Amino acid sequence: MSYTVKQCEKRRIAGFHLVGPWEEKVKQGFAQLSMWVDNKKIQPLEWICVYYDNPDEVPAEKLRADVAVTVGEAFQVPPNSEGVMTTEVPAGQYAVAAARVYNEEFGASWDRFFDELLSDQALQISTGPCFEIYRNDGQRDGYWEIEMYIPVEPKTL
Repeated sequence: MSYTVKQCEKRRIAGFHLVGPWEEKVKQGFAQLSMWVDNKKIQPLEWICVYYDNPDEVPAEKLRADVAVTVGEAFQVPPNSEGVMTTEVPAGQYAVAAARVYNEEFGASWDRFFDELLSDQALQISTGPCFEIYRNDGQRDGYWEIEMYIPVEPKTL
C-alpha cells in the first residue's frame, strides 16, 4: 500500500462521540449522523471518523471514536441537536493512504497501512488520533473510497 506524507491543517468537526466496539458503534453513529445532517440541513465539507485508541491495547468496549462532518470555523450547532459535539482534529504531519473498502472491512485496510508504515525507515507513528475521510457514499455505491490518516514524525535513533 503506497502512502504520502503531508502537513494537514486542523479540522473542525461536528458529530457524535462514541465508546464501544468500532465495528458496531461507528456504523450506528453514522446512521445517527446522517439523520442529523439531513434534518438540520448541514452542509458538510467532509464525512470523517476519528479514532482515538489502539485496538491492540484498549478493550473493544472502551474504544473511542468520533463520527462527524467537517465544518467551517463559524459553524454553530443548531438547536435541538441532542448529543452533537464539536471538536478539532489536530494539525500536523500525517501519512495518508487511499483504499477501496468492500463489505465493511475497514480494519483490513488499516492493518495493511499500519504494517507498511511500521516498516518505514524514516518515519514513526506519533501521538494523536488517526482518522479516515469518506470520498463517496458507500451505502449507495456498494464500496467505500476512503483516505486514511496516521500522525507521523521523523524516526529518532
